[in-house]
Amino acid sequence: MSSQATTAGATTVYQVTGMTCGHCEAAIAEEVSAIPGVTSVKAVASTGRVTVVATAPLDDEAVRAAVDEAGYELVGRV
Repeated sequence: MSSQATTAGATTVYQVTGMTCGHCEAAIAEEVSAIPGVTSVKAVASTGRVTVVATAPLDDEAVRAAVDEAGYELVGRV
């Protein structure tokens, strides 16, 4: 698990499979951004990593459901 203290809240990095392009990044960012408390999402297709900043620690199952809704698979926390 990778967590950093920031002024925005809790930062968590997840590994996601299936991302290949900017459209993939945008689709994941849009779905994960809809989770209550999420303030920032950065998806990077080349590494498969999704960095999420939220006001409080996130429920991994909520993130998994959002990634699944976007059409990708959450492997777990980095």
